[in-house]
Amino acid sequence: MRSFQILSVLFFSLFLVNCYSKKEGFLQCLTKYSQKNVTKNIYSPNSPTYLSILEYAQKNPRWFNSSHPTFIASPKKESEIRPVILCSKKIGLEITIKSGGHDYEGISYRSESPFVMLDLSNLNKIKINLKEGTVWVQTGVTIGQLYYAIAKKSKVHGFPGGVCFSVGTGGMISGGGLGALMRKFGLAADNVVDARVMDVKGKILDGEKNKDLFWAIRGGGGASFGVILEWKLKLVRVPEKLTVFTIRRKLEGNRNLLQKWENISHQLPEDLFIRAVVQNRRSSEGNVNKKYVEFYFQAQYVGPVDELIPLLKQYFPEFNLERKDCYQENTTASAEKECHEVPWIGSVLHLFFRKPNDSPKVLLEKRIPIRKNFNKGTSDFVKTPIPESGWEMIERLLLEEERVQMIMEPLGGKLDKISESEIPFPHRKGNLYTIQYLVNWGNNSESISSQKIAWLRKFYKEMEPYVAKSPRTAYLNYRDFGLGTNEEDYSYSKAKIWGEKYFKGNFERLAKVKRKVDPTNFFRSEQSVPPYHLSH
Repeated sequence: MRSFQILSVLFFSLFLVNCYSKKEGFLQCLTKYSQKNVTKNIYSPNSPTYLSILEYAQKNPRWFNSSHPTFIASPKKESEIRPVILCSKKIGLEITIKSGGHDYEGISYRSESPFVMLDLSNLNKIKINLKEGTVWVQTGVTIGQLYYAIAKKSKVHGFPGGVCFSVGTGGMISGGGLGALMRKFGLAADNVVDARVMDVKGKILDGEKNKDLFWAIRGGGGASFGVILEWKLKLVRVPEKLTVFTIRRKLEGNRNLLQKWENISHQLPEDLFIRAVVQNRRSSEGNVNKKYVEFYFQAQYVGPVDELIPLLKQYFPEFNLERKDCYQENTTASAEKECHEVPWIGSVLHLFFRKPNDSPKVLLEKRIPIRKNFNKGTSDFVKTPIPESGWEMIERLLLEEERVQMIMEPLGGKLDKISESEIPFPHRKGNLYTIQYLVNWGNNSESISSQKIAWLRKFYKEMEPYVAKSPRTAYLNYRDFGLGTNEEDYSYSKAKIWGEKYFKGNFERLAKVKRKVDPTNFFRSEQSVPPYHLSH
């Protein structure tokens, strides 16, 4: 027993010595590769601002007690990134790359091995060219910052990005980028016209001369291939007035309306985007606190209310939405419906549950959420409407747990006109809508976390008969480690288990691009694209 204790102390001592030598070696290496004092933007656990940077990065506090980075690198110039890559590789530290938020599995700020978190949030320059209709945006820019900058320059331009404006452009665009304008203009990644990427050798590559890499990072997950520095995006033209509305109903007695949405939402005119959210709620009736399931439709029409109302009378007269409901001076938002005619930036605010006449400056907020919201998510794509028996099961399971949601976003429109292999995101024609499943909780005790995740796994399993098959597909930006092996195995054969769910037939091509640009698999995580191997 005593010899075992001595061995344990010895191994632990060697571990500490190894960690210390890596830390010292990393800092010395940085000074060698950089002519300027690059270490001033490097933070260790002893640095006063280390924890605040880390806490801001971790939008899902579920991971806050996980393994922390050996260093946080927060470069203020692109030139500071190259020494971090070269020295991490030389010393044997891994790199994780963080650009914004909503990293569902925490891969940008945790790892089982000693690592450097590369925090790109200080790289936030935006250069808009209205004459050309484009914008260069560094990947530390959040979606909210981008939207705000566009709206300040123009009333008739927008960008088809995501709804949640705290998300970084680096991750959101490189994963595809679903959003309210996608049925008219395509995904965020469909609207990328160029990019600049730093590879494993510290060399900056552009999209024009590196076609395979440019293909891979638009929907294949940029952090598998290098550090995306900057995107060149195509702006889209929008009218001066758009219309947004929200309609709420209890599921009981209104299931037919939700099933109607399933059947036609992907076939609506491409100017009209109506997403559906199903969730559980509680209401007080007398002295009884009763749980029930509700759904709401949240919509954006790319045009004025006078054009929208005839369309709704044709497709969804059940909404009972009138022109007078959509002017703020006449609107008293009820529990069942709310409508506004607003500039594009107002529609962005409405879709993220802000008042559409709020100051657009709220889009610049980068504060840490006051309420700690632990969560777990996963996703599916749906090819045929869910039958009555499926909805009965969904209602039953949603009533079993607290704070759960199904967020369903319609596809079709422009998405149907783009080939599955145009970019790595393959979920095009034949898909009706995507589902994001979310469960939230406020106390991260091991028992509560296990209970919540077990419930989500059960729900996901029960949904199997009603969603896409062969393979059952998923959306990369709603990353879920449960889709494949739980082992930290970076082999191509193991990765295919989850890779074909995200990318279908595009996964092999992604792996071949990876072999070309990062053959030693330096940029890796539990679900990064591995180099392709002929033996597999």
